[in-house]
Amino acid sequence: MAGGTDERGTPRAPTGTRDVLWPESWRFETAVERFRALVEAAGYGLAQSPVFEYASVFRRGIGEHNDVVGKEMYEFLDRDGQMLALRPEGTASVVRAYVQHRPVLPWKAWYMAPLLRHERPQAARYRQHHQLGVEALGVADADLDVEVVWLAHAFFAELGLRDYTLRIGSMGDATCRPAYLARLTEYLAVHEGELCDEHRARFRANPMRVLDCKRPECKAVTAAAPKLLDQLCEACTAHFGRVQEGLGSLGIAFELDARLVRGFDYYTRTLFEFASGAIEAAQNALCGGGRYDGLVEMLGGDPTPGIGFGMGIERVLVACDAEGVFAPAPPPLDAFVVDVAGGEAARSLTVRLREAGLRADRAFDGRSMKAQMKLADRSGARVAVIVGPHESDAGTVVVRPLRSGGDQRSVQRDAVVDAVKKEVAR
Repeated sequence: MAGGTDERGTPRAPTGTRDVLWPESWRFETAVERFRALVEAAGYGLAQSPVFEYASVFRRGIGEHNDVVGKEMYEFLDRDGQMLALRPEGTASVVRAYVQHRPVLPWKAWYMAPLLRHERPQAARYRQHHQLGVEALGVADADLDVEVVWLAHAFFAELGLRDYTLRIGSMGDATCRPAYLARLTEYLAVHEGELCDEHRARFRANPMRVLDCKRPECKAVTAAAPKLLDQLCEACTAHFGRVQEGLGSLGIAFELDARLVRGFDYYTRTLFEFASGAIEAAQNALCGGGRYDGLVEMLGGDPTPGIGFGMGIERVLVACDAEGVFAPAPPPLDAFVVDVAGGEAARSLTVRLREAGLRADRAFDGRSMKAQMKLADRSGARVAVIVGPHESDAGTVVVRPLRSGGDQRSVQRDAVVDAVKKEVAR
């Protein structure tokens, strides 16, 4: 394929992207709506940020040595000569918006955003994918960490997911992490020759990333590496203990994972990750997040604690398919108007039915009765509202049930809404 077309010249979506059409799009938007209802009930409001930012936002927030910045981020000079980047992750953009606009603290926000990374396409992970997330700024309390984890857990339960695990860990803070990084770097240097090619060359820039490496050689080396959970300072130990106690009190099962790290420089203290047991292990992460008490400062703001998470909608829906839950099932039409008397009645009746809160559609182009009835049946509508020349002259319509097996009846046109509602309610 070249120039965006296949071998027959048919235009194609770019590599790593996909189109989402009905009825799958219904499931996508319904998932977003359920997430919105859940988090707004907990005091989170929608935050929308641009799909592109100054590249410095992500370079400062994510870190120069991260693969997202170094290998995957779409960067470009715009026509004004400014270096911009398409948004590769959600948190830095939301925090940049906080630093710029300074909403009153505590500030609790949620977002739904397309993210773009030039990475190798894989299962439910596209170069453009969509992320749901929350960010809560201005509160250092570990109970907020518990609330944020609970929101993700409750959302998965709302969709019907059951086969997943929650791992938690801690990244420490500026008090205890530097000493740990020095110990870890020293340990890795001793075993440098045993690391995978990538981390043998780069482990000094970000030693904790080696803990997350899935290659057998790095996993073997880090099995005996120093563990940050064993070297947390008193404050971080107390914070992490409170998180564990809170999750336990809410009945949320979790596993401690000393190897759990996040790839972005802004994380501190609490880390967590939900993973599906129903999809391929290499691609089973559903949601990841944690605390980032230094990010606001990195982006030029005053010291402000924060915590949040992000989850890929596409990956979550793949997990739903694997568990056989939350299938695409958009609600059917309530009525389909069949008009073989010129179309004027269909034009007005569909509007009247829609204004009454009913789902209604019609045919166009003056099709025959047979063709319109086929469309009505194919639409899944529960009722056909039929207007022929006789009904047009008499000011009536025929209401014909299409799914219940009931009898059709003639009603006055001004009574059509009540008649359809009664049939739909059966």
